[in-house]
Amino acid sequence: MGWLLMAMGIASMAWAISLFRLFCSPSTPTSFSKEKKNILLVIAHPDDESMFFSPTILSLGKEGHNLQILCTSTGNADGKGDLRKEELYRACGILKISPDQVKIIDHPSFQDGFHHAWDHHLLARIVEEHIKLWDIELLITFDSHGVSGHPNHRDVHHGIRMVLSGNSQRKIEAWELISTTILRKYSGPLDIWLSILQSKCYRGRHTHCFLNSYPRKTYLAMAQHDSQWIWFRKLFVAFSGYTYVNIIRRINV
Repeated sequence: MGWLLMAMGIASMAWAISLFRLFCSPSTPTSFSKEKKNILLVIAHPDDESMFFSPTILSLGKEGHNLQILCTSTGNADGKGDLRKEELYRACGILKISPDQVKIIDHPSFQDGFHHAWDHHLLARIVEEHIKLWDIELLITFDSHGVSGHPNHRDVHHGIRMVLSGNSQRKIEAWELISTTILRKYSGPLDIWLSILQSKCYRGRHTHCFLNSYPRKTYLAMAQHDSQWIWFRKLFVAFSGYTYVNIIRRINV
């Protein structure tokens, strides 16, 4: 029993030190880009922005970048697509993204679900349209695992890769959110230390680490998704490393 109490005490202290690092330090160890850029975050479902990308969104906003969000489905798996669209707009408001910076795609080829395969070519064409519409210079999305392994997340990644490998006249830079191990995924703010170290282990600007100095905003943003705000997602937001830190990696094609 004594060793268990000791372990809990050490874990609590480590958690507190990690939160102190977030609250009392700049959002990122270094700025993402010296130049202000037009950036497009491409997600699969309403709530992806809050569950996975909030450190990135808040950090880029603080640095003054012009961030747009393209959500490639309405999240209509339970017939609540219209409701979930409104929830996304409210969540983005908490994250300081205005409604005119958010576009939600409602297309029969992009239905929310583990058993729905998405058309990568069509997805690439839609992303290219919004690149031109918003004069986008840089894309951010999921990596090939999609954080949770959800096939829709992975399809978005492959669609972005098609954009990069296409014969576009514009040079577009793209970055992916790195999927971490289960242990890191549920280590809460403790993951900031490994993420900072991981980003420093790569030379040049192949990876970048975003720290979230405002994890309460992430919780409030996710709470706007009323239809999804059930007990295990509340626990996910509290214990997920993605609430506190994002590490992104440049996509090379």
